[in-house]
Amino acid sequence: MRIVRWPGALLMFIVMSVLAGLLVAVALTPAVAVAGEGTSGAAEFFEDLPSYLDIQTPQQVSTVYAKQGGHEVPIASFYAENRVNVTSDQIADTLKQAAIDTEDPRFHDEGGIDVVGTLRATIADALHQGVQGGSSITQQYVKNVLVQQCEQLNGTDAASTKEKVDACYEKVAGQSKARKLQEIRYAIAVDKKYTKDQVLTGYLNIVGLGGRVYGAEAGAEYYFGVHAKDLSLVQSATLVAILNNPSNLRIDQPADKTNGAANGYALTKVRRDYVLRRMHAHGAITRDELAKAVATPIAPEITATANGCSTAATKYDAGYFCDMVRSQLLADPAFGKTASDRIATLDTKGLSIHTSLDLDLQATSQNALSSYVPTTMAGVDAGGTNVTVEPGTGRVLSMVQNTAYTQSDAPTAGATAVNYNADQAIGSSGGFPTGSTYKVFTLADWLANGHTLSQSVSTTEHTFPQAEFTNSCTPVGGAPWMVANAEQVPSSMTVLAATVESINTAFGAMAKQLDLCGIQKTAESMGIHQADGSAPDSNPASVLGTNPLAPIDLAEAYAGFANGGVACTPTTIDSVTTASGGTIRPTPATCNRGVSAEVAGTVDYALQGVLSGSGTAASANPGDTVPKFAKTGTTDGDEQNWLITSSTKYTNATWIGNVQGHVRLANWPFLQGTTGYSAKFGVGKQMMTYLDGAYGGGALPAPDPAMIGTTAKAKTATPSTGSGAQQGTQAAGQQAAGTQTQGTQTQGTGTTGTQAPASSGTAAQAPAAQAPVTGGAAVGGAAAPPAG
Repeated sequence: MRIVRWPGALLMFIVMSVLAGLLVAVALTPAVAVAGEGTSGAAEFFEDLPSYLDIQTPQQVSTVYAKQGGHEVPIASFYAENRVNVTSDQIADTLKQAAIDTEDPRFHDEGGIDVVGTLRATIADALHQGVQGGSSITQQYVKNVLVQQCEQLNGTDAASTKEKVDACYEKVAGQSKARKLQEIRYAIAVDKKYTKDQVLTGYLNIVGLGGRVYGAEAGAEYYFGVHAKDLSLVQSATLVAILNNPSNLRIDQPADKTNGAANGYALTKVRRDYVLRRMHAHGAITRDELAKAVATPIAPEITATANGCSTAATKYDAGYFCDMVRSQLLADPAFGKTASDRIATLDTKGLSIHTSLDLDLQATSQNALSSYVPTTMAGVDAGGTNVTVEPGTGRVLSMVQNTAYTQSDAPTAGATAVNYNADQAIGSSGGFPTGSTYKVFTLADWLANGHTLSQSVSTTEHTFPQAEFTNSCTPVGGAPWMVANAEQVPSSMTVLAATVESINTAFGAMAKQLDLCGIQKTAESMGIHQADGSAPDSNPASVLGTNPLAPIDLAEAYAGFANGGVACTPTTIDSVTTASGGTIRPTPATCNRGVSAEVAGTVDYALQGVLSGSGTAASANPGDTVPKFAKTGTTDGDEQNWLITSSTKYTNATWIGNVQGHVRLANWPFLQGTTGYSAKFGVGKQMMTYLDGAYGGGALPAPDPAMIGTTAKAKTATPSTGSGAQQGTQAAGQQAAGTQTQGTQTQGTGTTGTQAPASSGTAAQAPAAQAPVTGGAAVGGAAAPPAG
């Protein structure tokens, strides 16, 4: 066998020596054509290899930003490789010198390849039938660039992607002489095109340093908690040591028996000290500096860059908002044609994602909710949310809930990945029945069909045969629908008074005069859909809020009324820039006119009264002069409780209720002496106090005098000035209709839990056929029809 192999080895030695001679000539005289007997064939082969290497920006960390005190603050990172590209002046000279002295001492003098090292490796490779080292820094850079290109390949699915990537790896990093020659060819071309400083900077930005950590900046931050420009001599030598064998020499595994904290990271220290001796040998450091550095133990200060929304959750209570940012980006074709393309864009392109989140508002919102709604409660799976959106844009300004954000497969009590504020597509939530907050769509349809706020409607308890209702969307049928009120009310009231006091029977009577399909279409036109994405139900009971909705979608609809009838889909992303300085324009919010400006203004006019006098949210009024309106919503037994408030600059939606189950919260104790019913007023009051100061609001859209009615004063409602102030002309409207409202409502003394539900009714008793659905998710289960 030995006699057979040696001629082959000798032949390979001769061939490789000729090629090595060629490489020496090319490296030393790159501008001169290679010629000569015995080398012409090799020259032609070498020159036929591709020389152009498309060097793209390597994978980088994408960062999500929010606003705090007028400044942009990073709140989350997404990456496949933890890398932050930096410029040459952002890298310590000690790191540059350590890399050169250890990896390629002739770097500044060679033509892209280390000729001496290549000759030595070529001869050794030929004699031993294998590939050895000898790569220059430029060659190592080329190899890393080619590997990066492999990692950015995508297939039609996970299996095809892996197949493509594996094949590419074999081509650019496999143990073949053809691969080595191609690498050399590229290295020579790269050396001609780029300066030495550019090549060294590129190399130090791309190299792996263990796990998902790549490049000087991420390595410095991860292992030592400093920027690359601030690395010490010892830290620089340690990073260069790690890049020699990242898997075995990383220093973030203190429990490792062979290279851990117990033995002072022995393997890494041996290599680090070798790096320091190389630096001394080449005159980069003195003997004293060498001795001092070698005597210094390896002391990592691991500072991990969290991948995903965990930092947003733990530091800013913004995990659910961050998750919505990610969900919206991954659903937006602006970031790639396919889902896998969009994931790659987020995880590799170094995006700067500037969001709509106001961290000062976020902190206020979380504090307000946490002051009244505990994370967990014995005997009830209670949830609470608060979300604020901007009318006219759909920008989500804040988003909180009473649980901790987690992506754990086994979450602890009080933690969940489900975003109760969002729908099933964004937050995996099934939504919650809305109670009387849904009445706004009946009111809008009432006005759009020629009715007025001054009209009188019956408020007596009534059992409606369902056949008496009109529904052009779907046939109406089933058992009779009984509607009642919790408090004594007169036999009739104006629509304005019934809206202010949220009288169930009045809205049942109004719906009977309308087309239930029209009410449904009005809701849809303002952005409403069930949490599972389906159209809202249009049965009679739905008028009082049986549809399970996401709080953010209800906020969107009310923001549309504040915006003169134009509703905008919720959006979290303001702008996006790439690592190379380019811009990706996210798909903007869709803003559509749902109702006329006249209808919107008149709805706003009616809802202003909810915050004053006999209004159901009077106790939440902060008593300032910012014009605003509100609407409350409860379901039977106060299982679900809502408060929506809005000025022209903000719309805030608070939900507190059963995540699952049907526990009656009317008298269930919450924090600060409140109940599951009254806690929303405490949250709402704190929110309005802050929002009115920070965001304010202008005059609400004007009502249409004809829609108010001739018996009421046709004027814009005056701003809210306190819980006892009369807003608009609800009192005049009640008197014009000849009704008396005294004794119909039990008012509390604030938000301390002593207030009974104001005219909220016991709700209609819906037949079984009318039972609401939950949207198919595991939260927001079915509830009885709403109480007002």
